[in-house]
Amino acid sequence: MLPAYRIETDRLLLRCWSTEDAVDLRRIVEADLVQLRPWLPWAVRYPMSAEDQLFEIRRMRRRFDADEDFCYGVFERPGGELVGGCGLHARCGPCALELGYWLRSDRWGRGLATELAAALTRTAFEVHEVERVDLRCAPDNLRSARVAEKLGFRHEATLRHRLLRRDGSGEMGAAMIWSLVDDELAASPAARHAAGARAFDGLGRRLY
Repeated sequence: MLPAYRIETDRLLLRCWSTEDAVDLRRIVEADLVQLRPWLPWAVRYPMSAEDQLFEIRRMRRRFDADEDFCYGVFERPGGELVGGCGLHARCGPCALELGYWLRSDRWGRGLATELAAALTRTAFEVHEVERVDLRCAPDNLRSARVAEKLGFRHEATLRHRLLRRDGSGEMGAAMIWSLVDDELAASPAARHAAGARAFDGLGRRLY
């Protein structure tokens, strides 16, 4: 099955990145670095040049089209304002995808992370047909841990040397590993949260 190029929830549109998003992405990340850097290792690369941001957008889209990694911009509905990014990443073993996301800080506390994470979870199981979805976060990232709990993910373990530290040192720190497996989806809060979501392939055909 083709991947979901567009996912719609009640309040959000998740779609694969376009080069037209480069200016807005660079702007909102650099305006929010104080809030984003404590949680996102890649945020230490900002500020970055317009050319580097365009290169990064093109890299993400190229990997999406090659079915290697699935990164999305997160946009509000209605209006279409860019408010974050998210993705499904093939870096946690066979038959599994890892869910990741970030939101600009002025949208925190509104339940948007739960909404988009539920839609991505449904997409991973129904479109990519994986057996497991993982979510990793630092032990002190209480917001992300709460999202995982709200969606019915199980805390499997806290493992050492699993996440790149956010201080730019290049060293690894601990990670909480949360997971949901395919036979748990139907009865999970994630399924209820994503019940109204819709996904479409690159030709506009509905996937669910």
